[in-house]
Parts: sequence; C-alpha cells; structure tokens
Amino acid sequence: MFFVLSKILNFLLMPSVWLVILFLLIIFLKNLRIRRRLFIVAATLLLFFTNPFFSNLAMKAWEVKTTAKTELKPHYDYGILLTGMMSYDGKYDRINFWRSSDRLLQTLDLYYDGTIEKICIVGGSGDLLNQDEKESVILRDYLLHIGIPADDILIESVSRNTRENAVNAARMLNPQSAQNSYLLITSAFHMRRAAGCFRKAGFSFDVYVTDRYAGPVTLKPDRFILPKASVLQQWTLLIHEVAGYIIYRMAGYC
Repeated sequence: MFFVLSKILNFLLMPSVWLVILFLLIIFLKNLRIRRRLFIVAATLLLFFTNPFFSNLAMKAWEVKTTAKTELKPHYDYGILLTGMMSYDGKYDRINFWRSSDRLLQTLDLYYDGTIEKICIVGGSGDLLNQDEKESVILRDYLLHIGIPADDILIESVSRNTRENAVNAARMLNPQSAQNSYLLITSAFHMRRAAGCFRKAGFSFDVYVTDRYAGPVTLKPDRFILPKASVLQQWTLLIHEVAGYIIYRMAGYC
C-alpha cells in the first residue's frame, strides 16, 4: 500500500500537473475575475519552475556534498549501487540509460581503480504496473557482458523503493555482524534519503554522490533570465525527494 500511495503522491506533487490543472481551470471556468487571477498564478509558477537560477539554488541547498576520491578510504569491500537509472527496450533488446546512469559509470571507475572490491546492485522494479523487469538483474547482465567477473557482482532484485533497498541489502550483507566496509553510491539529489535509510538498516558507510544538478551560482542571462523546459524536471526530482525524505522520517524509515 505504501508503494502505491507513494506513486500517487509523486504524481500529484509534479509542478507540471499543477500547471495543467490551473490552465484547465482558466479555460473552463466562467468567472472572468477568477480566470484572470488563476492566469497570473499559472504564469508566475511557469516562470519560476523554468528558471535555472532558482532551481540551481534549491538543488545546491539539498544535494549532499560531493566527496573527492582523495577523501575516500583506499579500499572498500563493497560499493553499494542504487538503481533507478534505466529502462529496458524489449523490442530491440537494449538498455535505455538515463542521466542517473552516472551512478553506474562512477561505480565502474571506482571498481577499476581498486577503490571497491565488489559491486552490490540493489533494486528490482520501481514501476507501479510492471514488476517483471528487475533493474539489478538487467544491470548484472550488462556488467557481465562488459567483462566484470561474476564473483564481483551481487544483486538484490525485489526492492521497489529506497527503504526496501536498504532493508533487503542488510538482509543480504548482514552489516552489523560482517566485518566489511561499504561505499554507498547514488545521485546527489537522492543521497540524503538513501543514506538515512541505510543507516537505519544498520549500515556504517561512506558516501559517493554522482550526477550533480547544482552548479556554480551565476547571473549570466542563460542561467538567470532565460527559461528552460528541462528545469521543470529538476523541480520534479527535488520536490519528490524532499517530500519522500519528510515522509520517510515521519514513518521512521530514515
């Protein structure tokens, strides 16, 4: 039930949904005064949620601080890689990698330079309707295809959200009794919630953030004045994460 409700809430918290509702009201309401006021609200929200400057400030405040490789320990037994970076095209038997696949690329870099000994991929399907395509299984096959030894890959393929990622990973790795070191790897915007869940599950670890959205604060026209449609998606990610973190804290998951 929690999984289903979280998907519904995620939809309702999308700024694009708010804008669509507002513009539909503007079209169909008969009261001219209310329509004018709603138009001002909708236009203001549209300008705000497509402005790169404000989204950058918000992401900068939320994202977890980046850790340089020089700040890491020389060696970790496991790099725990969180999924949520791809979809699978069954027609062409091909993985469609998203921006967050930087999680995988950074993990491979850490593996090949010897920082992490084994790669532990956690996550099944986060899709509400399709639970058959398990992301960790697909990524394991991909890693095998590019030459990673099977002995260096562990997967957890039944979890559907971040809390289940942590709980199921703890059942598999038994962090409270095993004398292993862990490096948690996920996107900068997602690390705050992920780290809370994994600590709650009994893990002691260092963090390594990837695919940061926040950049230097600048007043250049393309970053301060000109709207960008892609910024709307950044706000969707951020609002989803902040809401998810608050709900997880209230539920005692992190």
